[in-house]
Amino acid sequence: MAGGGLGWIGIARLGLVQAALGGIVVLTTSTINRVMIVELALPAIMPGLLVSWHYTLQLLRPGWGHGSDRGGRRTPWIIAGMAALALGGFGAALAVPVMEQGFAAGLALAVVSFTLIGGGVGAAGTSLLVLLAQSVAAERRAAAATIVWILMIVGFILTAALAGRFLDPFSPERLVTVAGVICASAFVLTLVAVVGVERSAVTAPAPAASQRDVPFRAAVAQVWADTAARRFAIFIFVSMLAYSAQDLILEPFAGLVFGLTPGQSTSLSGIQNSGVLLGMVLVGAVSARWPSWLSLRGWTVLGCLGSAFALAGLVVAARAAPAWPLTPSVFALGFCNGMFAVAAIGSMFSMAGSGETREGVRMGLFGASQAIAFGIGGFAGTVLADAARLMTGSPVLAYAGVFAIEALLFLAAAVLAGRGPTYGETANPLVLAARQQASGG
Repeated sequence: MAGGGLGWIGIARLGLVQAALGGIVVLTTSTINRVMIVELALPAIMPGLLVSWHYTLQLLRPGWGHGSDRGGRRTPWIIAGMAALALGGFGAALAVPVMEQGFAAGLALAVVSFTLIGGGVGAAGTSLLVLLAQSVAAERRAAAATIVWILMIVGFILTAALAGRFLDPFSPERLVTVAGVICASAFVLTLVAVVGVERSAVTAPAPAASQRDVPFRAAVAQVWADTAARRFAIFIFVSMLAYSAQDLILEPFAGLVFGLTPGQSTSLSGIQNSGVLLGMVLVGAVSARWPSWLSLRGWTVLGCLGSAFALAGLVVAARAAPAWPLTPSVFALGFCNGMFAVAAIGSMFSMAGSGETREGVRMGLFGASQAIAFGIGGFAGTVLADAARLMTGSPVLAYAGVFAIEALLFLAAAVLAGRGPTYGETANPLVLAARQQASGG
């Protein structure tokens, strides 16, 4: 293994942690969200507020990144974060039958559970990314990021498929059982994946005392003063706002407008994530074969435009239901999302490592931008859907309106990406992997 640090097996093991993390998150933001809206007949704003709260807690990511920059072990943070996430995911599922017995008690359990989810995702996710940044050789960082994100999508797909298979015929008790198995399995997988990895990795040297003693606000100010980093954080916010607005309404849309069962709508989420995975793989394959054909910025713009077009298709789908082929439309949306995501991820890791210091703060800043966007996007999507249904009395018009707004946001993101900095082709993660293999590294 050239250059020291984690090899491909070690990187894949850390990717399994991200897969476990993603599996629990997709269960709470998709399936449990849909059950609260459709089966419990709660206003969409209720689960929307819960999910927004878990994203709000992730604003602490720059602080965790700053702590990582100051030195210390990452593995305890990852394990503790995943423990909190697993408990939160199980508690969120348990809140459903509790709500049927007493709404106040169920809501209190849901708030505590989503607090654990938000804290767990932020602590485990940030520490995992910092460990990758410090333990992976510079020429392998972008490739490592892509491997980790693809494995996260695999976690989405497997969780959605398994939950969809075992949730029907639906009952709250069955939901609790399925969630318990998924959360426990994710935590055990994390323990197995991280054992010994940090100890065997050749990490970056400990920061000097002058760097460790820099206050948090001063460290954030240093990163924000970087024009490229600041512009990229703004792009992440707009693009993820567009991406996340459909996150909490797609499954309720499928249930209310197309009449899908909980198992069927959960499987639809798996189909969307399959499209994301294929979009990532296709971009990587084309880039590895013809590296000069399109830059990271070009792939990002193309993915944003394609996502806008796919969302326009869902606007039409809402009016044409149930005759419209919903599954291909959702798959196309996921595919285009994957195209822009893999390019943005490659750029993000290049940006995070572009400075001599503050990798953790940079990664935390980008993560916080994404968290703010996801929190606002998920909440705004549910509020707009509820408001439109009250004004029009039609779920069709409500969901079509939200999808149209998302399409406009993706067009704005495409403009921002087109005007942003051009990243070198070596920042393309799959190109790095291909060149590393070709050079015998």
